[in-house]
Amino acid sequence: MKKLTMKRARIIALCESAMMLALAVVLSYIKFAQLPFDGSITLGSMLPICLVAIKYGPKWGLGTAFCYSWFQILQGGVFSYGLTPGMLIASLFLDYILAFTVLGLAGIFRRKGFVGKIGGITLACSLRFFVHFLSGIILWTNYEQFFAFGVEWINRPVLYSICYNGVYMLPDTIITVVLAIILFKIPQINRILDAKAD
Repeated sequence: MKKLTMKRARIIALCESAMMLALAVVLSYIKFAQLPFDGSITLGSMLPICLVAIKYGPKWGLGTAFCYSWFQILQGGVFSYGLTPGMLIASLFLDYILAFTVLGLAGIFRRKGFVGKIGGITLACSLRFFVHFLSGIILWTNYEQFFAFGVEWINRPVLYSICYNGVYMLPDTIITVVLAIILFKIPQINRILDAKAD
């Protein structure tokens, strides 16, 4: 009976994670701004992944976020940039797989109530920014004839990476956190999220 209950709980968790993954993908298509090289400001597309992590913990969160990273690869235009094979693999890993998978850490402080949930989401979004920031320094430093915002950024990798990634990650993080605050003020939402928070 216990095995049956555990199996049922896993199936429910899997179904809910899949639904939230689908919602995240849909929200990622609703863009307020689209930057070159795939940066965009969306309608809280990171939030559904963070909610999975908050409800089921970092393990489920990281798994769902990892799946989400592959949808981002399919959506993105990284294959059209004419990158060398080495740069392409590094970009896929840093800008997509690692950057989006860290969103699964949003549930790390979920036992700390409202502040822990918001703190976890903020941390996860900040980690995503940090990975993109590292990618900007490591991969895009010597990209020939690189221009963004009407400025040549060669030999200014740190400034470029902060500016480029900050332009879309800061608003995207703010939107995600504000939406989370609104959701967490609804008692029914908290009951749903806390129901399986082991």
